[in-house]
Amino acid sequence: MAAQASEKLEKLDLNGQTAEGKADTPAASQAEPAEGEDDSDDDKEEGNAAPEAGTGGAAKKKKRKPKKKKKGGAKVQSAPPRVPLTTLFPNGQFPEGEICEYKDDNTYRTTSEEKRYLDRMNNDFLQEYRQGAEVHRQVRQYAQKNIKPGQTLTEIAEGIEDSVRALTGHPGLEEGDNIKGGMGFPCGLSINHCAAHYTPNAGNKMVLQQGDVMKVDFGAHINGRIVDSAFTMAFDPVYDPLLAAVKDATNTGIREAGIDVRVCDVGAAVQETMESYEVEINGTMHPVKCIRNLNGHNIDQHIIHGGKSVPIVKGGDQTKMEEGEVFAIETFGSTGKGYVRDDMECSHYALIPDAPKVPLRVSSAKNLLNVINKNFGTLPFCRRYLDRLGQEKYLLGLNNLVNSGIVQDYPPLCDIKGSYTAQYEHTVVLRPTVKEVISRGDDY
Repeated sequence: MAAQASEKLEKLDLNGQTAEGKADTPAASQAEPAEGEDDSDDDKEEGNAAPEAGTGGAAKKKKRKPKKKKKGGAKVQSAPPRVPLTTLFPNGQFPEGEICEYKDDNTYRTTSEEKRYLDRMNNDFLQEYRQGAEVHRQVRQYAQKNIKPGQTLTEIAEGIEDSVRALTGHPGLEEGDNIKGGMGFPCGLSINHCAAHYTPNAGNKMVLQQGDVMKVDFGAHINGRIVDSAFTMAFDPVYDPLLAAVKDATNTGIREAGIDVRVCDVGAAVQETMESYEVEINGTMHPVKCIRNLNGHNIDQHIIHGGKSVPIVKGGDQTKMEEGEVFAIETFGSTGKGYVRDDMECSHYALIPDAPKVPLRVSSAKNLLNVINKNFGTLPFCRRYLDRLGQEKYLLGLNNLVNSGIVQDYPPLCDIKGSYTAQYEHTVVLRPTVKEVISRGDDY
């Protein structure tokens, strides 16, 4: 999810894992033979074996080694993803992300006994993040292989969201289930000049086109530990340099991030990388610009924007990253002005943490606030989620909550029409000993 400087705006890496935790190829998602079942052609009783040719009719028993029964059968992910990760990883240990050692004055952390002790104390915290990250990898890899022009944005978004809910084991239809696990925030599908915070509302008929550039931004969470990661899809190779610029800029930001690093230094490095690229579209060369009023951000438990911003341009913010913090390092590139504004119909909302208690005179607002508190807490939600919970005629109440300063609305953020924008994002945990890019996968 994007964070904006004004404070208001803020894959199936079918590491389909076996029960023993070994990675399978995507092809392994096909059904396995049931336990003890032999699917080979010679799976016949030995006494019924046919006579071998040239033996004069003398029946000769065919010898074969007995097949070993699988203990419970190998567990692999389905297509579309529906097998909970707790089934694929019954021991509760989930794959690490990319491990990066700190540099400069923090190199000692890798071997420091004190820091290693602190790291061990964070195991539950890390396993929740790693579970959410593996959910994200498996869902997004399936999505990348199966999203095609001609699909509606609604079917794309709901396909991703249903997969995340299934893999976390929290379908989200029981009271409070969304707070335990599932979607960290609504699946963003922002097209072309729209950079962030767009997801279809009910009745949306928009169809993905061959010439579109679509940002796919979604989060998975376990117990409020939100893994925020995004990628961009384009079906015309003319946009490849734009995507390469933003991916390179995000990786630069990840390399620069670390304990005691000033966020302005991260932003300066990101801008230098991003703006070294250009892209030719319809015979015109466009420099790739950082969208200067969109930022990365830190993540707190159950709160997607924790208060610290990570700029993607050089600037004066001297705030430092600290040990134990979790950051979404995200960058946005544009062929337009490199500046976004609110536009189009709003879909994203979130309860404001520690919002002031104000009297609500609209009864629908009171009822809706109760639904939001019970089902989402401070996690972002969208209008489709309220529809899914059976809420009707809630717009008056929702707008009243926004106007009362209890709920924050997050309208779509757009550059000038005719421009193209791209986004890449990863979640990074600043562990006491190492930096872990928790959402890293083979795809990006």
